[in-house]
Amino acid sequence: MERRSIGASALTVGAIGLGCMPMSWAYAASRRDGARSLAAVHAALDLGANLLDTADMYGPFTNELLLGRVLRERRAEAFVSTKAGLMVGDQHVVANGRPPHIRRACDASLRRLQTDVIDLYQLHRVDPEVPVEETWGAMAELVAAGKVRALGFCAVGAGAGPGAGRRGDRSYAVTIGQLERAQQVFPVSAVQAELSVWSPEAVWQLLPWCAARGVGFLAAMPLGSGFLTGTLTPGQGFEADDARARHPRFTAEAMAANQVLVAGLRRVAARHGPQVTAAQVALAWVLAQGPHVVPVPGAERAAWAVENARAAEVLLTAADLAEIAALPVAVGAWD
Repeated sequence: MERRSIGASALTVGAIGLGCMPMSWAYAASRRDGARSLAAVHAALDLGANLLDTADMYGPFTNELLLGRVLRERRAEAFVSTKAGLMVGDQHVVANGRPPHIRRACDASLRRLQTDVIDLYQLHRVDPEVPVEETWGAMAELVAAGKVRALGFCAVGAGAGPGAGRRGDRSYAVTIGQLERAQQVFPVSAVQAELSVWSPEAVWQLLPWCAARGVGFLAAMPLGSGFLTGTLTPGQGFEADDARARHPRFTAEAMAANQVLVAGLRRVAARHGPQVTAAQVALAWVLAQGPHVVPVPGAERAAWAVENARAAEVLLTAADLAEIAALPVAVGAWD
């Protein structure tokens, strides 16, 4: 599998990563299956999709524990990415960027992951009560201590600008300002934000910022939380504890209106052969956004992890990209 750099460092990963969040968080608890999740992680590693992306809040904590069972056997094959800065309470999530918390969180993640070093340690959210320089400085100390190899920054959703709803009119100005401040303290090696065919906003601001500075970009939710796979049916409904049950893009009306996006991906896939899927085209589109971009799709089953990893073999033509660019803007709120 093709290798891509994370930042200007010597750290490299496979062209496709594995988002482990759905195995323990956000989706319905009835979908969680430890043995099946472990098989998905092993399948991804077998194909070189070695970036394993998790966070201490997923579960909370259980996602890191699950990965630790794999890393105990295959640490040398994996690029471990986890996050800190969010704490899960009763029915709420709160940011905590205080340096003592970051230090404790890192030590706890190391124990759960059964490793002595984290390849990429990401700030999950900026704490509005703590200057980002203080949080980032504490994370830099972890690099100096040999507990972390590189630092990453998770961007929140773009804020709405005037005339919100058209492509490119949403702003990441706040995030970019925070990134600039963090860069003065210690190099940012990677930025993670949502990027997909139906949420392309990062293309206009975050990706150019990263490319100009040699910073890697981790594309979160590149399959639109499952919608771009074409396997979800409008009106099918979601269990109450599935985050999509409350997402405006997953109402029956929005899903029906957005089927045109899936249809477009399927048309492109058909030109590449009967074995190519809409999901693989969606991931190939993300890969085409730049050599510094690594999509991190979630997968709870080995078959899905294999399908996603093989998307790196799908090379879109200029005509393919033009057809995808001409697809309508997704219906429903961006976040």
